[in-house]
Amino acid sequence: MKFRSILTLIAALLAGSVQAQVRAETGSPADEVLVEMGQAYRQNKQVRLTQLLPQARGHLLEPWAAYWELRARLDTAQPQEVQDFLTRYAGTYQEDRLRNDWLLLLGQRREWTAFSDELPRFRMKDDSQVRCYALLVQHLREGATPAMVEELRRLWYAQRDAEDACTTAARDLFSESRREPARLTPLDVWRKARLAMDANRPRAVAAALEIVAPDALGQLRQVQASPAKYLGSKVVAGTRTPKELVTLALIRLSDTDLEAAVRALDTKWEPMLTPEERDWLWGVIGRRAAQRLSTDALGYFARVKRDEHLTDDMLAWKARAALRTAGGPDWKALRAAVAAMSPKAQRDATWLYWQARALLAGKREEDIAAGRLLMQSIAAPDGFYEQLAMEELGMGIAPPAPPAPLTAAERDAARQNIGLQRALQAFALGLRSEAVREWNYTTNMHTPGGMADRELLAAAQLACEREVWDRCINTSERTKDSFDAAQRYPMPFRDAVVQRTGEIQLDPAYVYGLIRQESRFITNAQSHVGASGLMQVMPATARWTARKLGMSGFKPDQINDRDTNIAIGTGYLKLVLDDFNGSLPLAAAAYNAGPGRPRAWRNGPVIEAAAWAENVPFHETRDYVKKVLANTTLYAAILTGKPQSLKARLGTVGPREVSEAQPNGELP
Repeated sequence: MKFRSILTLIAALLAGSVQAQVRAETGSPADEVLVEMGQAYRQNKQVRLTQLLPQARGHLLEPWAAYWELRARLDTAQPQEVQDFLTRYAGTYQEDRLRNDWLLLLGQRREWTAFSDELPRFRMKDDSQVRCYALLVQHLREGATPAMVEELRRLWYAQRDAEDACTTAARDLFSESRREPARLTPLDVWRKARLAMDANRPRAVAAALEIVAPDALGQLRQVQASPAKYLGSKVVAGTRTPKELVTLALIRLSDTDLEAAVRALDTKWEPMLTPEERDWLWGVIGRRAAQRLSTDALGYFARVKRDEHLTDDMLAWKARAALRTAGGPDWKALRAAVAAMSPKAQRDATWLYWQARALLAGKREEDIAAGRLLMQSIAAPDGFYEQLAMEELGMGIAPPAPPAPLTAAERDAARQNIGLQRALQAFALGLRSEAVREWNYTTNMHTPGGMADRELLAAAQLACEREVWDRCINTSERTKDSFDAAQRYPMPFRDAVVQRTGEIQLDPAYVYGLIRQESRFITNAQSHVGASGLMQVMPATARWTARKLGMSGFKPDQINDRDTNIAIGTGYLKLVLDDFNGSLPLAAAAYNAGPGRPRAWRNGPVIEAAAWAENVPFHETRDYVKKVLANTTLYAAILTGKPQSLKARLGTVGPREVSEAQPNGELP
């Protein structure tokens, strides 16, 4: 079904749609006070918060009101005020949230005694900056250990910007002396500088150089301003700092002119650098080439002498490039890349699956047996590679049997949980950010290890009943030994979705799979780039689609209306799917990243769509395509009551066939 039939359906839907969904009305005057305080906190109106706080006393959300008021002036608050708050609201999320904020402030002030006194009471333990301060204090009091240095190195490398805590701890644990077995070495710090340069974080690069080579900061500014000019002005690099500055310049140059970086490394600088520096640079160049889907990528990676010198990210792109070769996957290169990854990366389902595929492609019986064992270790109905593993083992994809029904006592315990009550009240007042944090803390962190499976199922069911679908899904997904498909894969608005998709010949499972990933069924969801509603439609796309489908009278403020959003979203998705000749993975990529990008990404060899999806250059879109297709497959199993195939939905991806219609150049 093409434009005219879609037009007729959508026009009818729009005519009968209701106005945009509004925020739940506040009930009592105290509710209105809480809403106003939330707004005042976001606007940093400290005086107004103090004025309103007495009116919030006794309200279910009083801990939030008190938190906002004290947090807004925490830098000037007296320690006794903080302790009084922590005592009054003991056991709440807000108590530990303020403790987190206070610990960061104490660390910034270098008040280590007060920091050490408060740290043991910090329950969430999820703030990397607090942890870096804790490692610093431990080092100051007890000295360094190898485990401490390894943890700090991991936290510091993961830090994108030059935050105080990890940078200060790194400076403290750095030593050039080989006599200190537990220390951050010069190579550790130079690697941090390389990672930051690769991520285009100049402040973080400078912070690393302040530790290892402060006299080189002037040259660093030259490197960052014009790497080609810097490299052209140098003749040799004989000692450590010049070598590393050349390495940083080549990393920066590779971002803007990959071919120039290759020429400079190949014809001039390679003999002057250390083996580790050379390998790192070829890893950076190989990764950039792989992200551009260049056929030269594996050749660049082949210049690396020791894969152990590469980061997990570089090795992941080497493995992806090995999947994309014209003659079929280069299983040898893939296995070598996975073998060099860290143990944590090797345990990821992505690389367990492809390692298993590489083993199954071999001829030795022991390799095939090992491949099947790896497939068995990840096979499950929930997840992209988990589903593919099921199919490799000859199983269809279907949800498992539901867990035993919740008892009345289990349901009552969830309803009476004060943290869940506060979260639901915050949702009702439109305080979504606070509600989500309160809910997550209650289910995941309030008690060590979080709620047990049955408690999680009861909390998820409470969220489902209140139609807080994102918490319903995310809470149920945390269960370890239970799988409730009705909670993890709910189908709100089923009658409307099934009817509308049926009339425009669009698979309802595909629509549900997409909505689950886009908005978790939050009707008024807003993304950071401006997409709106259940199907996260951009304003310009909504206007174009409405105009293309003849939806007269459409106004942008209608996009959060449930029926209007579904109508426009499904109409656009159908047009995208038709443009890509029915390819579900290509259409999903186009829905997320725009149609122009997957049109370019499909060029190259014809490969299985799982390998194509793994090679999508954008992390967000790569993750999106895999999740939408896995969601779709399980939704199809639920809707039909029959086992399904993810592989059948994936198919293959390659250049557009000559027989296919030309791309719709107007499609946004």
